[in-house]
Amino acid sequence: MRKLARLGCVALLLTVVPSCKNLPMMGEAQAQASLVQVTIKTSTAVRKFRVEVARTADEQARGLMFRESLPEDGGMIFPMSPPRFASFWMKNTVIPLDMIFIRSDGTIARIAAETVPYSLAPVDSGEPVAAVLELAGGKAAALGISEDDVVTWEDK
Repeated sequence: MRKLARLGCVALLLTVVPSCKNLPMMGEAQAQASLVQVTIKTSTAVRKFRVEVARTADEQARGLMFRESLPEDGGMIFPMSPPRFASFWMKNTVIPLDMIFIRSDGTIARIAAETVPYSLAPVDSGEPVAAVLELAGGKAAALGISEDDVVTWEDK
């Protein structure tokens, strides 16, 4: 009986573990298919990024969880239609992020800089927003991105 139970556990592990192992890979492949260009016009420069789009509720819930790095010009944008108050957290997010909250007119309402990995504390928009752009932590300050700069993206 013990041997049968052990075989059952091994069989379960062999079916569950490989499929769990492949989840991030599937997500990355899907994300590559939905890259868009995001442009931020600052007071001194135009900054361009190629970011993933989190369109579905599942994609938005997963966000950048479990990622260990981002491409230099990478990130993720979360379009919100209709615009609404947004609240994010960093649960299962390994790297610090800059969260850029974008109004309907494309201006930046707020930047939550270098959010804390794994934190469950809510990071709020403070007002209704049409999108949230996540970049690597510290990127906004390094590139001179600030509130009221203008953000545009391809499928807006």
